[in-house]
Amino acid sequence: MTQDEFKFSYPLRVRWAEADLQGIVFNGHYLTYADVGITEYFRAMGQAYSAETGVQGADFFAVRTLLEYRSPARFDDMVDVHVRIARLGNSSMQFLIGIYREGELLVNGEIVYVHAGHDRRPSPIPESFRSAVTHFEKTSPKNAAAR
Repeated sequence: MTQDEFKFSYPLRVRWAEADLQGIVFNGHYLTYADVGITEYFRAMGQAYSAETGVQGADFFAVRTLLEYRSPARFDDMVDVHVRIARLGNSSMQFLIGIYREGELLVNGEIVYVHAGHDRRPSPIPESFRSAVTHFEKTSPKNAAAR
């Protein structure tokens, strides 16, 4: 996975509270970094999450996360969280995540979200969201009928 595969990235500085006594980022914080990246991705795409999103009856929920740790980030490092939607299904989407420091891949992974109502039953991803993704992404996501 290279940085060139992503149109979007968001910079973060590693804070003291995210590192252990050796100054290395605790592994659970990378999922938080990915979540911040996805939130900023939505904002950059013009689909920012608001308090009204869930109130209107449907929202995206994470159902699967996978992170592979390659090299640690350390206290005060600047990291870039790269995000893209690689697959759009009927009601699910797969994000690919790459967290880099000065071009070095530290962590890569994927997060799958499902669009669902308050009852947590999958519902189709709105066409307006699909269109926003298609216009925003550098590489068109694969369409899949899964989930």
